[in-house]
Amino acid sequence: MCFPDTYEIGMSNLGIRILYGLLNGIDGVWCERAFAPWSDMEEQMRKGGVALYGIESGDPIRDFDIIAFSLGYELSYVNVLNMLDMAGIPLRVEERPDEAPLVIAGGTCCFNPEPMADFFDFFVIGEGEEVAVEIINMLRNSEFGIRNSELRGTTRKRKEANDKIASKEDFLKAVSKIDGIYVPSRYDIQYSGEGTVSNIIPLAGAALPVKKRIVQDLDGAYFPIDTIVPSTGIVHDRVALELFRGCARGCRFCQAGHVCRPVRSRSIETLVSQGIEALGNSGYDELALLSLSTSDYKGLYELCDGLLSWCDPRNISLSLPSLRADSFSVGLMERVQRVRKSGLTFAPEAGSQRLRDAINKNITEDELLGACRVAFEGGWNSVKLYFMLGLPTEIDDDVVAIADLSRAVLQTWKRHASKKNRGVRITVSTSYFVPKPHTPFQWEPQITMEEYLRRVELLRDSLKEKAITYNWHSPEQGFIEAALARADRNVSQAILAAWRLGARLDSWSEFFSLERWRTAFSQCGMDPAFYSLRERSRKETLPWSVVSAGLDDEYLWAGRNAARENSKTPDCREACSGCGASALLEGARRCE
Repeated sequence: MCFPDTYEIGMSNLGIRILYGLLNGIDGVWCERAFAPWSDMEEQMRKGGVALYGIESGDPIRDFDIIAFSLGYELSYVNVLNMLDMAGIPLRVEERPDEAPLVIAGGTCCFNPEPMADFFDFFVIGEGEEVAVEIINMLRNSEFGIRNSELRGTTRKRKEANDKIASKEDFLKAVSKIDGIYVPSRYDIQYSGEGTVSNIIPLAGAALPVKKRIVQDLDGAYFPIDTIVPSTGIVHDRVALELFRGCARGCRFCQAGHVCRPVRSRSIETLVSQGIEALGNSGYDELALLSLSTSDYKGLYELCDGLLSWCDPRNISLSLPSLRADSFSVGLMERVQRVRKSGLTFAPEAGSQRLRDAINKNITEDELLGACRVAFEGGWNSVKLYFMLGLPTEIDDDVVAIADLSRAVLQTWKRHASKKNRGVRITVSTSYFVPKPHTPFQWEPQITMEEYLRRVELLRDSLKEKAITYNWHSPEQGFIEAALARADRNVSQAILAAWRLGARLDSWSEFFSLERWRTAFSQCGMDPAFYSLRERSRKETLPWSVVSAGLDDEYLWAGRNAARENSKTPDCREACSGCGASALLEGARRCE
């Protein structure tokens, strides 16, 4: 189980913990972890001839049957290549011998698998708990899997195998029939003279599109109550409890909120039991309630009370990192700060109500200021506000409105802060909007880096208050992220070229080089702006249409057009907008 970033980042990933525990609970399966080494460790490993290894046994990962990567961020793609190279595994699928380990991937980025198609035998589209077991059973019950395991020196009792799956080609053909598996070699991608995808042709028996897998019943799904205690400090060093999957809100920029639909929840009883057991097994003093929008959980107050009755006497704090301003209340505040008070963060995303309506971020200024009032009266004196610059339909008035909204928060503190609060810290942060596949904005262009920086300057000039700190993200990484997010299979060449030029750990600003990426694209006869800055037409065949998140294209296109009319789409709990995701649910179930 490989995570293409450092240990501190990878060990904070709940998906890794879930699959690690699930697979190690299967009789006859042994799952280890590997992470991207930091630059100094890589240098020493290469100098000493030490191949990348699993951290449990120290065995080289090239000796394993399956090498599975979690892809959650486009700028980690070069780390995948670097880890494979450090393991002594040929990078391209076509260069690997049959007996090489299967190299597979899952994660959010797999909803556009094309830019990494040259490097993976297949991708898991959607949630992996059930499909991972199906893959393993097929492999270890096939002649191909048993023979190759023996060639790598793995000893296990040989039993009767399916001799119809005797080669890698046989296996890939068979595994492609499992729902949720995308095998790139089973598809012929054709291009137009302009460089866009003109046609996607599946080989006989291959599905088009490949529909994502979901777990139907989260209460019955595996959850790692015997959570791994890391060997060093990590980014999110605490027990994480997953309340539900999916999101009912429908923010038009949010890929996770769309590809994780439909909404499915765990019961209060299950969550209380899992939280208490995981805390007892690990010794952590913090429990985080996770989801895309935690305050939307139906029984949140009852859940908090059930957990706090056990946590309070043991001085264990409860954190809710995904709160929405329109759901923040006195009751919730009292529960969150009962043991210790954490920072308060809200993400209005846009400064004006017009633009918030356009992106379907259904939060009003009154709701945000009301949440801040509750917080300030309750003793908070620090608030972080997150926004994006470059959202579709954004104009200068919307940028200046961020400053106006931030000053309104400051005025709320002056009017409502408790007497004990002697100072206030308001932090405003802006990031560079990146259009993502399977969202209503998948057709939209990204603004240029120069235009982004002009808007940064406009906002900075509009924010002069000493109590308000303004931070902004440099646009270079976001520009390449957008290029990779909406890339086609040809961009595999540029990713490989960037790695050969020295690209490593590019999610870290100290390693990232825009010039290196531009050189890599240029060497391959491509321009990243073709993927980042170009608006797509409705008729264009999108590279990621080879897979499906269960969403209807007409629904996404209607959302894109609604944004241009500043028109909102209702919350799924209020009315069904016909996105199509409910069809993934079995029986007569509906989105929760």
